Amino acid sequence: MAYSMDLAGRVALVTGASGGLGAQFAKTLARAGAGVVLASRRMDKLKALRAEIEGEGGDAHVVEMDVTDTDSIRAAVAHAETEMGSLDILVNNSGVSTTQRLVDVTEEDFGFVFDTNVRGAFFVAQEVGKRMLARAKGQAPGSFTGGRIINIASMAGLKVLPQIGVYCMSKAAVVHMTKAMAVEWGKYGINVNAICPGYIDTEINHHHWQTEQGQKLVQMLPRKRIGSPADLDALLVMLASNESHFVNGAVIAADDGFGI
Repeated sequence: MAYSMDLAGRVALVTGASGGLGAQFAKTLARAGAGVVLASRRMDKLKALRAEIEGEGGDAHVVEMDVTDTDSIRAAVAHAETEMGSLDILVNNSGVSTTQRLVDVTEEDFGFVFDTNVRGAFFVAQEVGKRMLARAKGQAPGSFTGGRIINIASMAGLKVLPQIGVYCMSKAAVVHMTKAMAVEWGKYGINVNAICPGYIDTEINHHHWQTEQGQKLVQMLPRKRIGSPADLDALLVMLASNESHFVNGAVIAADDGFGI
């Protein structure tokens, strides 16, 4: 007997969709039947991804969004709902990092990371959450009451890693943000959960794994391997689906056991 999770009729907003995990998340949700709204500052990359999704028979739309600008967030979310209908799923994925010792972190470095990873993630979730809450309270139209918010944190939010301390701090904030939203919004059928990926091979870091330093890191991992973006597909679809209705406030590590 086959078992499947169908997202047909749902609309998902994916931030940071111009590459890496965000692009994979968007393609995965589209393949599961959802209409996807691709959000980022890099419109050329989004348009290429939209063409790829549509080439596979999916439904995609692009919106320009700068998560460090609340006006940009509000405008992008409003435009997304105008074009695609009410948002049922949010994949809150935008993130940045710097690499240095804590004593070398400047105010600019700190602001760069926290403005995107914490402030940006919060206000994206808040804007989408307001609309989900309005529908749940009968104050706005929509075909689906409730919603799914999936915050992309990191194993670095659960385990401190060297040279990226500010990033670790920011992702720990995302973990607690997830729990706070789950407590406040759960009673309205809005489930808020977090995925904490481990080391994943993307186009941004692919070259690193071929270096001596990268290979040393791989040898420290429990099964001496890194993941691929597709390794998160099943978890993402489950959290986005109706079948996850009893999963709220969960912080799920997908790191091949590295954080144990």
